[in-house]
Amino acid sequence: MVVGVTLFITAVLIIAIWVVIEVKRLKHKMFAILLIGLILFSYLSAAIIFRGHEVDLKTPTGLFGAGKIYFAWVVSVSSNFMKLSANAIKMDWGTDPEAEDSIDKGVEKVSGYLK
Repeated sequence: MVVGVTLFITAVLIIAIWVVIEVKRLKHKMFAILLIGLILFSYLSAAIIFRGHEVDLKTPTGLFGAGKIYFAWVVSVSSNFMKLSANAIKMDWGTDPEAEDSIDKGVEKVSGYLK
């Protein structure tokens, strides 16, 4: 009996240590995936934004101008997202009694066909 309990406790400890190590690896993997996604998003968005502009990335002035254009776009996107979220919050998300009646009638109609 003592050997069985000792073996069980040892197995639980081994599994716990393995889970802790895997969670740490998962955190590193998630961080790497997040970083790769951020780099891809930055590259693709910059490529799309700079398509319509003459941007010289070889001079400090051109880099500064490109940074202004990119961060102006980021601010614009953030502002639009905040407006969209605010409007979604202000909407009346309650149920419409007429729509509920229509749904009930539709359910009754369909259940009548099924009988």
